[in-house]
Amino acid sequence: MAITYLKKASKTPESESPQAQKVVAEMLARIEAEGEDAVRHYALALDKWDGPILVTREDMDARAAEVPDQVKEDIAFAVQQVRSFALAQRDSVQDFQMTMPSGLVAGQKWMPCNVAGCYVPTGRYAHIASAVMSVATAKAAGVGTVIACSTPFRGGTMHPYVLYAMREAGADIVMTLGGVQAIATMAYGLFTGKPADVIVGPGNKFVAEAKRTLFGKVGIDVFAGPSEIGILADKTADPEIVAIDLVGQAEHGHESPAWLFTDDRALAEKVMDRVPELIATLPEPAREAADAAWRDYGEVILCDTRAELVKVSDDYASEHLEIHCTDLAWWHENLTNYGSLFVGEETTVAYGDKCAGPNHILPTKYAARYSAGLSVHKFLKPLTWQQATPEASKELAIRTARISRLEGMEAHARTADARMDKYYPGHNFDLGTPVGSV
Repeated sequence: MAITYLKKASKTPESESPQAQKVVAEMLARIEAEGEDAVRHYALALDKWDGPILVTREDMDARAAEVPDQVKEDIAFAVQQVRSFALAQRDSVQDFQMTMPSGLVAGQKWMPCNVAGCYVPTGRYAHIASAVMSVATAKAAGVGTVIACSTPFRGGTMHPYVLYAMREAGADIVMTLGGVQAIATMAYGLFTGKPADVIVGPGNKFVAEAKRTLFGKVGIDVFAGPSEIGILADKTADPEIVAIDLVGQAEHGHESPAWLFTDDRALAEKVMDRVPELIATLPEPAREAADAAWRDYGEVILCDTRAELVKVSDDYASEHLEIHCTDLAWWHENLTNYGSLFVGEETTVAYGDKCAGPNHILPTKYAARYSAGLSVHKFLKPLTWQQATPEASKELAIRTARISRLEGMEAHARTADARMDKYYPGHNFDLGTPVGSV
């Protein structure tokens, strides 16, 4: 295997983790101790916000007047796309029941969480699509109460387009809060009295660290970090399109990796020449963010064979993975690790980011090796149940009693004994040697 780094990253997504962990630990401890007062302190100190935390339905309706008709149409389109895909996901999982060989009737029931928290970042950019992706998916799953939080936008109130997207996607409660304080508020049920069962949504390294730290107290979508893109390209790829798509994701932030995996050196060199030129044409703050991301986290990896390319790509487990190669079906069949796959030049990560339908909240930092992105499944619990007749209980009780005693668990065995004594008085079945008997 011959793998050559034509461009190697000087940093990794873990480079900034220690600082984030320290800051988040201190903030969560204070919020847990002081509650809503600490949240208000951080809202003012970090976001310059001292207005109401809870956004009323009347305020949402009134601020909808700030949204132009064309924006409303675009948001409606995105909501429809995301909701349609999420409902299809929901329909793909079914409740069932079956009669086991023992006669026991057992089944599975898909039950949505009661409360979901959806975080929508609005720092450098107003992430309208994130509101749609998280809230609409939670509602499609059947979550009873969806709480949405977003940061005050550049020192003012919440961005009107983000607020409108939350409203149209179906949020039940909306709060003007950003960062760690928003995640903690949803986890602890502050201001609402409704602690979230699960918290989802993208965010910066501090938001990601807060979700990671609180995991266990609440469920989360994925262990996430800065947005990533990987592109697989062969000699047939258009270097201009490849370069544009790499830059398209690099603008997410200073720590967003952009990776090119290719078996064609000429294409790689054209892309490496073109990316800085494209970045230079961006407006601020996108230019600064993309420049730092490409400089510190961008990589170009040259391989000899497509089997090597698959291996490298799967090792990186890109959040977003585009395929710009011939024989698209082969790549689709052989790739195993990615957050979401974009098959062919005709699609692009930006489509998925904004309105295509499949969710854009995806695993980063190699988590696609074991986790998928946000879907209705993140809000659903496959709860199992069982019911036995006295006849079915006989077979189960005999096996349970014997296995329990082999394990040394006498109390377990006695629950089976009691049923045998009640349903089959005077029985002479072998229930194993009681624990402690000689």
